[in-house]
Amino acid sequence: MTTSRKRAFPLLLLVSTVLMTGVACNNGNDSTSEPKLTGNPKIDALKLPDNFKAERLYSPGDNNQGSWVSMTFDTKGRMIVSDQYGFLYRLQLPAVGEDSAKLKIEQLKIGNDTSTQKVSMGYAQGLLYAFNSLYVMVNHNSDDRFDKGSGLYRLQDTNGDDQFDKITLLKTLDGEGEHGPHSIVLSPDKKSIYVIAGNFTKIPEMNNYKVPPSWNIDNVLPFIKDPNGHDNTVNTHGGWIAHIDSTGTNWELISSGYRNPFDLTFNDAGDMFTYDSDMEWDFGTPWYRPTRICQVTSGSEYGWRPGTEKWSPAYPDNLPPLLNIGQGSPTNLIYGGNAKFPEKYRKSLFAFDWSFGIIYAISLQPDGASYRAGAEEFLSGSPLPLTDGVIGPDGALYFLTGGRRLESDLYRVYYKDNKEDNEPLAVTPPTEGANIRKQLEAYHGGAKEGAVDFAWPYLKNSDRFIRFAARIAIENQPVSQWQNKVLQEKDPETLIQGTIALARQGKEDVKKLLLPQLMTINYAQLSPSQQIDLLRAFELVFVRMGKPDAEQSAQIAAYLDPQYPASTNDLNRSLSKVLVYINAPNAVEKTMALLASAKDDTAAAKTAMKSADLIMRNPRYGLDIAGMLSKMPPLQQTWYATVLSQAKSGWTPELQEQYFHWFYDAFSYKGGHSFIGFINDARKNALANVPKKEFAHFNKISGDSLLNSGGNLAAGFAQPKGPGRNWNLEEALKVVDSATTKRDFEQGRAMFATALCSSCHGMRGEGGVAGPDLTQLGTRFSNKDILEAIIEPSKTISDQYEATVFSLKNGSTVVGRLVSQDKDKYVISQNPFATQDQRELLKKDVTGTKASKVSVMLPGLINRLNEDELRDLMAYLKSGGNKQDSIFLASKQMGRK
Repeated sequence: MTTSRKRAFPLLLLVSTVLMTGVACNNGNDSTSEPKLTGNPKIDALKLPDNFKAERLYSPGDNNQGSWVSMTFDTKGRMIVSDQYGFLYRLQLPAVGEDSAKLKIEQLKIGNDTSTQKVSMGYAQGLLYAFNSLYVMVNHNSDDRFDKGSGLYRLQDTNGDDQFDKITLLKTLDGEGEHGPHSIVLSPDKKSIYVIAGNFTKIPEMNNYKVPPSWNIDNVLPFIKDPNGHDNTVNTHGGWIAHIDSTGTNWELISSGYRNPFDLTFNDAGDMFTYDSDMEWDFGTPWYRPTRICQVTSGSEYGWRPGTEKWSPAYPDNLPPLLNIGQGSPTNLIYGGNAKFPEKYRKSLFAFDWSFGIIYAISLQPDGASYRAGAEEFLSGSPLPLTDGVIGPDGALYFLTGGRRLESDLYRVYYKDNKEDNEPLAVTPPTEGANIRKQLEAYHGGAKEGAVDFAWPYLKNSDRFIRFAARIAIENQPVSQWQNKVLQEKDPETLIQGTIALARQGKEDVKKLLLPQLMTINYAQLSPSQQIDLLRAFELVFVRMGKPDAEQSAQIAAYLDPQYPASTNDLNRSLSKVLVYINAPNAVEKTMALLASAKDDTAAAKTAMKSADLIMRNPRYGLDIAGMLSKMPPLQQTWYATVLSQAKSGWTPELQEQYFHWFYDAFSYKGGHSFIGFINDARKNALANVPKKEFAHFNKISGDSLLNSGGNLAAGFAQPKGPGRNWNLEEALKVVDSATTKRDFEQGRAMFATALCSSCHGMRGEGGVAGPDLTQLGTRFSNKDILEAIIEPSKTISDQYEATVFSLKNGSTVVGRLVSQDKDKYVISQNPFATQDQRELLKKDVTGTKASKVSVMLPGLINRLNEDELRDLMAYLKSGGNKQDSIFLASKQMGRK
């Protein structure tokens, strides 16, 4: 291939990039040094810290063994793995430094099963070898191929032949799929087990609960379900964690309120952690929550609820994350204590992100009753769909890639030669706060003598984790023991926390006493966090005990109105929600003033991984982020607009005009897959409150004409009719070469838009600028050239548009297109939809750079197109967007092929 072609030919290149196409960059003084490559492309695609090495041990896809998603080691040092949609396998691995050809693998045959087609046991998203048994978390709806349904199973070898012949179902679980039941983890004392499940999995009946269970949504924000149907199958309690004995006889609910955590782990102090997921469809909404590291304490709640109802991390009845990571898809979390790694990493959690191919090292520093956490990039690659990982008995880190039937591999990562013996980790002594929290947790799980007297003073403790543990201890005791203490309490913080407990566990008739008691608190003397707690206490009384009557509502409005608006966005969210809910006289006017002027608090939205840094790491998910960042929705304004959608009074004609015009403008913002649907549903809720005679006017000015019948933006171009297919080059070329000169210009132009080509490429002066202009494409390249670039976008990447991977001294990497540089800095662009947004990297912070080798362009952009649609798209490209080209002018009466 000629140099000129390399420089000029990146068809439909949304922006050329790849993540980590080599081993770790050299940490010398030459910031442009190239790393040494091994010749193995999958190993060379990994970025690792200094002195760490990686081996690719096995590829199940090469042997028709599926896509592996879970793993464990047995007591003989053998690895057991599961295909996501198939069998269990057992591997005898070569030692570090030995020839990988020594690896031995067998498909496990369970019981008397000899079938090579039917699965006797598998489909596991969690495996654990313990108590001389293999525990298997099946995630599956039973069918002809595998007759076992979702649940926890125990496999045993009862006759000593080294095969599992006995299967015991310990618990059937109602849920399956990627939000179904997940991992199984041995307790730190190795005497019991913990299991974790996502939010599609109902909480089964338990023998005990650390906190009295409730499936309440507990939010007065107007409830809008996910417009794309996600909430049709989830449960309001969210994902959950349970503790069981080795026989699966006794189950205790430990924690809930997650979205979809796949795994949990314990550090050397015995504290539990999980890595919870986000909902990428919620990008750009104020209720979106990034992926996050959470400490799993006794009775903890993390506030996930469907749609708009997710709780703020600031609410006192749930706990805050230790760290917000950012966008991604968590799949695994392990502790490095047993690894033969430097101490820094042995004391870290390793958090796996499937979407963007990153293993984060999470550092933990004790802080009161909990921890402060930080994150660094430990390992990354592209593509690297991380599924599961474990520290092996040899002290190396083993991890799998795959899932969703993607190509799967088994890797081993070790430090130096993996022969150094580490001293046992010195256990970090618990802080005074942690000791207090654990004392309080001893009163969880049921009524215990002395609990109220012990826990009551800690309701006003300055440590949030201690206050939470104290309230849960109180809630576990009979209400008769502590209701009067709440109603007679004079300390403001104790009264607030006691009210929250009583709202959750008491009877409705106490409302008439609780609300006046709350209003004895001097609001102005509270700290901002205490004010949020107080507002949450009001809200919980409303949702658990009933909306206050007109008289009580007026009293509460008079109490809170002078405090609104407040100085922070969080306080204004709570105040607006509560005041609009009770129809406070000034609520609409004040909230509309904020809607017109509110600015987002960027510091509050800070994550460990910047969104822009993720765009070029995975084209499928990165382009959604790119679109959002190109025209970011105003989160605080969206909150106010949603709150006001339930307001029936307090409007003036001028305020209504302003309010409904806001929606028209909001439809131009970019967000996740559900953003437009959320905005439109809020708009429709608000329209239900206007007089019938004014409906048509407000419907029009709020943007009804911008939407199609499905509630999505009417883009102005016809969508593909399909049916599509997974086009390969040979099939596509045959179809295109068979086309005659009687193509449809308008359909070709529509396909150019709907296949996302126009998002980054220009044609006759229209379209994006992130990639090259395609007007002259047809005069220079053949059908085969063009189709190859569409179907295999990474095969040829122009050096004019390729991205660069910058390795930084702090261990992280940044990917972007180099715009310019001088002696001190690089200037890069990371967003193909907003190339004007640029970032500076100081050269003194950069340890190495290298060119990317994989295009961020999605390889399946034409897969929605049928044969005629593909022919018309190619005709449009070949003609350079010229409607008068001869390919469109032939007689239509001649028909089409």
